[in-house]
Amino acid sequence: MRTIKIGEKEIGLKATPLALLYYKQEFKTDLIGDLLKMQAIADDPSALDSVALLQIAWAMNKAAEGKGKTFPHFESWLEQFEYVDFSDADALTAIMNEAAEGFFRRGIRTATK
Repeated sequence: MRTIKIGEKEIGLKATPLALLYYKQEFKTDLIGDLLKMQAIADDPSALDSVALLQIAWAMNKAAEGKGKTFPHFESWLEQFEYVDFSDADALTAIMNEAAEGFFRRGIRTATK
């Protein structure tokens, strides 16, 4: 789990199986599939899908808040932020890293050995 700042608000992110479920229920698509589509960002920044990145953050934030708690739908969740600074590489990287480390643990362990 990690904490990031979107606008002036800090939120927790947790890449868990619940995040995958929340993402599928809210957006009717697969989080891992959408994440893999953005793999090219490192080589081509135009591959960034800003809404998909925020959707991933939403699902991981909902998972971090915990099962059974009231949590807003995506559009309402976005309303709490005054702005999103897409030039904040630390926040964008933290979202991607939390997802990568949480959903691809075996690949990361192999790469770091």
